[in-house]
Amino acid sequence: MCRETKREPAWVSAIRLAFLRGQVDVDGVMEEANLIPGREGTVRDVLSTMADRNLLEPVDGADDRYVPGPVLVESDRYDLDFSKASDGGAHRWRSSG
Repeated sequence: MCRETKREPAWVSAIRLAFLRGQVDVDGVMEEANLIPGREGTVRDVLSTMADRNLLEPVDGADDRYVPGPVLVESDRYDLDFSKASDGGAHRWRSSG
């Protein structure tokens, strides 16, 4: 998927986690992207950039934890059936209304 979107694996993994888990953190991105130890700083930079672009929103009082921002939330509103969303799904992070 990273090749198709021409994005860094951390970027793609952060979006994937935002949609699937409703939150993103450095450890989760490291695991999802299968990054080697030592890349935490790069992941922090990616998440910060995504927050600057309103793709993610920082969680108050939590270091390096984010929830989907307005750009991702709005991109997720078209033709979705939230009646089938799981308890850990998108509706818990306010995308359903």
